[in-house]
Amino acid sequence: MFRDITTKSRERGTTLVEFAIGATVFLTVMFGVIEFGRALWTHNALADAARRAARYAVNQPASSPAGTKTTGTNVGPSITAIRNVAVYGDPAGGSQPLVTDLTPANLNVQYTGFGVGQGTVSVTITNYQFKFVMPIVGTSIQMPDYNTTLTGESAGAIP
Repeated sequence: MFRDITTKSRERGTTLVEFAIGATVFLTVMFGVIEFGRALWTHNALADAARRAARYAVNQPASSPAGTKTTGTNVGPSITAIRNVAVYGDPAGGSQPLVTDLTPANLNVQYTGFGVGQGTVSVTITNYQFKFVMPIVGTSIQMPDYNTTLTGESAGAIP
């Protein structure tokens, strides 16, 4: 014999299925927004690190204190100090980088005819890998190169 099944008992699991589908879509979108925000923050932080290091390199006095690069008339801070400014925010270095996984090896510093009030310094951040936190993606992408080139300044020194 057939039992009379009410509408309520036939639809007993549908709410749970609808919630599972809705929650999956919602959480996927939320994690995507968070990861995109992190990637954008990292992009801005890397661009700022390159600018900060180039600004440090061109604004140093034209004297030759310990640790500076001097070749004839070329005077500027050491490459190590410039890299430390980009990575740690301090010419002396530090233990915690301002951008996760950024190392001094990611920086390339190039002087071109640098002297008091002349020439340029170019700071480039290369080969930075952005690592996603989202468990589903769980991979990394290579960020583009960040390059800043500035003209040397006299910083008050008389040539």
